[in-house]
Amino acid sequence: MELELFRMYYPDGTNGEIRLAGILLCYTIELPWLQNRRNVSCIPEGRYKLRKRLTAKRGLHLLVVEVPGRSCILIHPANHAKTELQGCIAPVLELTGPGSGRQSRLANERLKDLVLDAIDKGEEVYLTISKTSTGRVTVL
Repeated sequence: MELELFRMYYPDGTNGEIRLAGILLCYTIELPWLQNRRNVSCIPEGRYKLRKRLTAKRGLHLLVVEVPGRSCILIHPANHAKTELQGCIAPVLELTGPGSGRQSRLANERLKDLVLDAIDKGEEVYLTISKTSTGRVTVL
């Protein structure tokens, strides 16, 4: 499975769209791009494998692996990037501003169910992150 995350960068946060075969699955919020600095920046653009991971704190969730210079990058619920994220990616159903959105838990569960189903069937799942060139990502 090949997922695509198209990003728009703003000084206060990063917004995006996750698509599968061109179909919008959800929006995303992340920290702003600050040169890949740990805990304060979104991760670099690139192609990353997704894995499932189980911890006591977060339960079953998605892990973004082999991020240059970073570790423990998760896909997990958050509605405000600057107060709830440390470099991770948060799915949301609605964007409300740079790095902020709504209904993250529901968006995360939908995305996680899709990805975990593919992984459980033996598929490898990749997320390719790039800057949008079409201006598709909108901020309300």
